[in-house]
Amino acid sequence: MRKKWKVIVLAGIGLLVAMQLIPVRRTNPPVTGDLKTPPEVRRILGASCYDCHSHETHWPFYSYVAPVSWFIARDVHEGRGRVNFSEWDAYPESAREFLRNDVYNQVSEGEMPPWPYLLLHPSARVGAAALDVLKQWAGSAPGADDGRTPDESDRRDR
Repeated sequence: MRKKWKVIVLAGIGLLVAMQLIPVRRTNPPVTGDLKTPPEVRRILGASCYDCHSHETHWPFYSYVAPVSWFIARDVHEGRGRVNFSEWDAYPESAREFLRNDVYNQVSEGEMPPWPYLLLHPSARVGAAALDVLKQWAGSAPGADDGRTPDESDRRDR
């Protein structure tokens, strides 16, 4: 019986070592059109969203250890596919307006940040005051993404 457990443990260790050989794509491409918001909004989004929804992902040590690395890389690539704050300028204004509202709704409903992320990053939790800031940002007029008032944005477009 003891020999059986020894074989099982050694096989498990061998499997874990072999899993490390499977490549995982962990990239941070250049930022091509970063979201421009008031500093308070940027701080909230940076702390709670940017690891999965931008090209400014911080890849912690455990993101290099399989099988955890597989799940983290998948989540980041899927998150960037849904909304990418590093490519914000590429979205048309109607999409930006929708995404601002979607970000607020996802956060206010507790869908984002996801609970597994919050377990390892408790500072990413969005409190009531931060949620109010996101609500104002989500309901802001077109041009609010650049951190200027609508009057300044209107002058810029003339």
